[in-house]
Amino acid sequence: MAGEKALAWIDGHSGKLIDLSDAVWRVAELGLHEHESARMQAEMLTAAGFDVVMGVAKMPTAFVASWGSGKPVVALLGEYDALPGTSNKPVPYPDPVTAGAAGHACGHNLLGVAAVGAAIAVKDEMTARGIKGTVRYYGCPAEENAGGKGYMVKAGLFDDVDASLTWHAGPVNSVRMNSSLAVTHTKFHFTGRTAHAAANPEMGRSALDAVELMNVGVNYLREHVIQEARIHYVTTNGGGEPNVVPGEAESWYYVRAPRLGQQKEVQSRIMKIAEGAAMMTETTLATKFTGGCANVVPNQPLAEALDRNLRRVGPPVFDASEIEWAKQMANHYPPGQREGMLRRIAQSGLDLGDAYLHQDIAPFSPDKSAMPGSTDVGDVSWVTPTAQFNTACYPLGSSGHSWQITAASGMSIGHKGMITAAKVLALTALDVLTDADLLQKAKDALVKERAGEEFESPIPPEITEPIDPFAGHKH
Repeated sequence: MAGEKALAWIDGHSGKLIDLSDAVWRVAELGLHEHESARMQAEMLTAAGFDVVMGVAKMPTAFVASWGSGKPVVALLGEYDALPGTSNKPVPYPDPVTAGAAGHACGHNLLGVAAVGAAIAVKDEMTARGIKGTVRYYGCPAEENAGGKGYMVKAGLFDDVDASLTWHAGPVNSVRMNSSLAVTHTKFHFTGRTAHAAANPEMGRSALDAVELMNVGVNYLREHVIQEARIHYVTTNGGGEPNVVPGEAESWYYVRAPRLGQQKEVQSRIMKIAEGAAMMTETTLATKFTGGCANVVPNQPLAEALDRNLRRVGPPVFDASEIEWAKQMANHYPPGQREGMLRRIAQSGLDLGDAYLHQDIAPFSPDKSAMPGSTDVGDVSWVTPTAQFNTACYPLGSSGHSWQITAASGMSIGHKGMITAAKVLALTALDVLTDADLLQKAKDALVKERAGEEFESPIPPEITEPIDPFAGHKH
């Protein structure tokens, strides 16, 4: 049966994949600083015969590993950045490895390694069956903060890709068609003039006034943007002390909307408000782009292929000790967290009752509505057919970006979800390589979903490399 060679490779090398995942888990490197994580994955791919190019798109920790030649070209996307302040041992209670250190609180140690394993397994079956085409692994840094995939797209690294596949650690096993929110991150820096706030206030030009007037204007704008838009901000610099009119002040905004065009419209109105605040206060405005990504363009033919293969592979099976581990973790959730998380899952049509780990496969969902978050997978999905899925890698009720996911990502629950994901990715990549009808349907679906809207990178033309979100941070 097609795919058996690939599945056998993953089963035969699951120990090595788990060891690599745990090694990435232990180093837990922040976005754009994943030097060891990228090196270890690249070494495994090089040893398997892949051609590896490091440091692509002006990012030292980004790389592309390729095997084969010609068309079709299938891309498997991997991530490996950790999150600050989420360190935890693989135990079901809060116990950091190092207090304040980074941890894999989004399971990216699992994400990247599953795709590495899938790529090598696909190569093994291509060799055995004489399958033509190219399989690639894209080592994508800084998904959490800098949006590394967007810079890889901008550098043209996906221009010849026929289809892209990815996955993510989750609480349930599912294939969903949800989109995501397009987002832009911008810092607004106002420069005024300091003065004695009591003796000579008329001599000052308050940069803080500009920040506050901008915030007021944006908050009034909320009534006049689409319901689905999201605008969040913080004041990163509000001045020094009350007796000095602040000469410098700064705010940082995230602006989101379901589609790129909608996001750009809201962003342009916020820019006008910022300019107006500068005019009212006689201050000078400077803006700094710090990140952004497009919304995900769903692709039903690829999503259906992932769903078929997830059902062929079957969900991860957890034993009694792992279920007990999950129960113990639930004892350390804040009050109402587990119930709230389960309610959210139930709203999507999946009632899990009193389960602690998901050991089934959720019904396929064709719902294309936007999830509340954003991902740089969106940029890829605008330029090549793309689909993604989830496998159960942490207990039901766990909170995103928390010690709970770090803990589960470093032990057997996360490992089992990862191996399942590697198999699904491998089988679906082989489908793309061997089924011309599937690939054409996926390409047609991309054209339809884009509905004539051209892709314009959220990254400004003058920005050629990502802004390091952790500059000066202790790594």
